[in-house]
Amino acid sequence: MSLHLTHQLGALAGTPIKFKSREMTATSVTSSLSVLPPSSAWIHKATNLNHNSHGTNRFLADLSVRRKAFAVETTEEEEKQRTYKEGGSGGGVPVFVMMPLDSVTMGNSVNRRKAMKASLGALKSGGVEGIMIDVWWGLVERESPGGYNWGGYDEVVEMARKVGLKVQAVMSFHQCGGNVGDSVTIPLPQWVVEEVDKDPDLAYTDQWGRRNHEYISLGADTLPVLKGRTPVQCYSDFMRAFRDNFKHLLGDTIVEIQVGMGPAGELRYPSYPEKDGTWKFPGIGAFQCYDKYSLSSLKAAAEAYGKPEWGSTGPTDAGQYNNWPEDTQFFKKEDGGWNTEYGHFFLTWYSQMLLNHGERILSSAKSIFQSTDVKLSAKIAGIHWHYGTRSHAPELTAGYYNTRFRDGYLPIAQMLARHNAVFNFTCIEMRDHEQPQDALCAPEQLVNQVALATLAAEVPLAGENALPRYDDYAHEQILKASALSFDRNSEGESREMCAFTYLRMNPELFKAENWGKFVGFVKRMGEGRDSQRCWEEVEREAEHFVHVTQPLVQEAAVALSH
Repeated sequence: MSLHLTHQLGALAGTPIKFKSREMTATSVTSSLSVLPPSSAWIHKATNLNHNSHGTNRFLADLSVRRKAFAVETTEEEEKQRTYKEGGSGGGVPVFVMMPLDSVTMGNSVNRRKAMKASLGALKSGGVEGIMIDVWWGLVERESPGGYNWGGYDEVVEMARKVGLKVQAVMSFHQCGGNVGDSVTIPLPQWVVEEVDKDPDLAYTDQWGRRNHEYISLGADTLPVLKGRTPVQCYSDFMRAFRDNFKHLLGDTIVEIQVGMGPAGELRYPSYPEKDGTWKFPGIGAFQCYDKYSLSSLKAAAEAYGKPEWGSTGPTDAGQYNNWPEDTQFFKKEDGGWNTEYGHFFLTWYSQMLLNHGERILSSAKSIFQSTDVKLSAKIAGIHWHYGTRSHAPELTAGYYNTRFRDGYLPIAQMLARHNAVFNFTCIEMRDHEQPQDALCAPEQLVNQVALATLAAEVPLAGENALPRYDDYAHEQILKASALSFDRNSEGESREMCAFTYLRMNPELFKAENWGKFVGFVKRMGEGRDSQRCWEEVEREAEHFVHVTQPLVQEAAVALSH
């Protein structure tokens, strides 16, 4: 899922990788160079907590009484404010929590059911709005095309409904596992793997012939290469089956469908793969357009552009995965190939292919879910290393044509706006000075640029933390970033993030010290930027919440640890 990559792991726990990004002005958002449109001639287009002793049910009933005693019971008006919203205006930011990657087993059942029930009850008791869960293509349609097994997901969603939690469901069309530290492996569906084995060019490919099997190459999007269906048709059929199976919960319990569109569920190329040590932070990554289907598109684009000699390969001087920009001819600041006519041609084609991919899948998702009340969203990676350089090399290899002279996030935001989809962005908890300065990392400046792009495109912005953090320092940064204070323009317009998803539910979260800080954080997020109440008052209420929920939280912590 972003530069929290698919590395958050553990039986019911997760530890993502570390990922470590110059500031764009508001003016640059609206004056950026535009990419060629898709039609350009040269571009192809509580829980049911029935423990045997019934002790948890009794506790929840008692908890309700205690909440009233402490005057922190949610009022009807507060509940309205807490509902998942499209853009905020001082009314607070609802907090969701990511579920473990292996919440559903390979056998399509709930993993560690007792721990899951206790944990969901604890999250609800702490004021959390809902959960986010990966709905893995490799689990649900594992055995045969069109054979969908929603078993474990039916049960998890029902658990969430009973305890009163909302659900963000991620349509995860990528492979889970394969990166350093991953303890969970969920491959693509078996029948898809068979097709890729027969036709290796269905996998993303770099210039050295290395294949990446995290996600089907977007070069094959519209070709019937998966047993008579195109990849986009497979994604569409999966989402349609999900809608039909969960139609009674859409808009009520299931409030968001996040549409996976690449590795780690993000709209990007797999340009920084960690498997076998191929890429290490803060390397620039590598272009992923060397499968025969992508090269065919590049060839046609070059011929249409009048430069057929540019169509046989991508840049040959762009270095290797772990180079830095100045190590390469293509990305260096002075006379780099990225800032030439050829560079503009190639990077426009490469980034537009990614945008077209997003258009295809979101167009389908919009038509499938348009009669429901769920929001659509897409996740964009927070690639903030070498952000302070002119070329922004790591963003370019990932498909984001963002440089010192060009805004690469506005076209993405505009594409999402056309489909009424939320722009979900990561690395919200990071501060510039926490990152290696020699790599010119600037996550805060990157978040600022993305927020301005979403403001210009009038698309809602949601956030996630990239690494599991439990400290007040990270919480303060999330509070600051989610308030989007820099969005206030001369007319006084302001907004907040429409939601924040916290990575992730695990035993560490339920440790007494971490839980206390987390509950306070959730309550402060819910207060909203323009709340008139002092933080001391909010934190006192949070302390009461921590006290009365302690038995359930301890139960969750114990259950998760065994």
